[in-house]
Amino acid sequence: MKRLVLMRHAKSSWSNPVDGDHARPLNARGQRSAKALGDWLRAKNVTIDQALVSTATRTRETFEALGVECDVNYLDRLYHAGAHDMRAALATATGDTVLMLGHNPGIAWFAHDLVATPPDHPRFDDYPTCATLVARFDVPHWHDLRPGRGEVEAFVIPRELLGE
Repeated sequence: MKRLVLMRHAKSSWSNPVDGDHARPLNARGQRSAKALGDWLRAKNVTIDQALVSTATRTRETFEALGVECDVNYLDRLYHAGAHDMRAALATATGDTVLMLGHNPGIAWFAHDLVATPPDHPRFDDYPTCATLVARFDVPHWHDLRPGRGEVEAFVIPRELLGE
């Protein structure tokens, strides 16, 4: 049995137009959201074994704000990756519970591709910043993962946790 926590990066700042897209940091709301998601994961007893994180500043900062302690791999290929590239990265994972932290639109496409039945949530389709899906898969290894086989355990967005 494998479990995937599929998370989009938290809200980033556009305050410095000189910074390129890859270098954009989180804004204050993004920091609060990521911390709230880390608290939510702990409250749900979701213990991450391994994290696969895009190398962008905003994804790195999201991961750090979660307060998760695990093996982490920062992967250039997750920066604006599509569903196919995300699946290929996940196939190399070794943990039983893996956090994948990336970007839209690829992360939303990947989420839709993975699950048998999407959660009944109005924001699942657009996967807003820091949206998080927890899904489990009845496979012995990540490379055995097939589309449409995931069972949704939970889906949440930061506004639900922060009361905004």
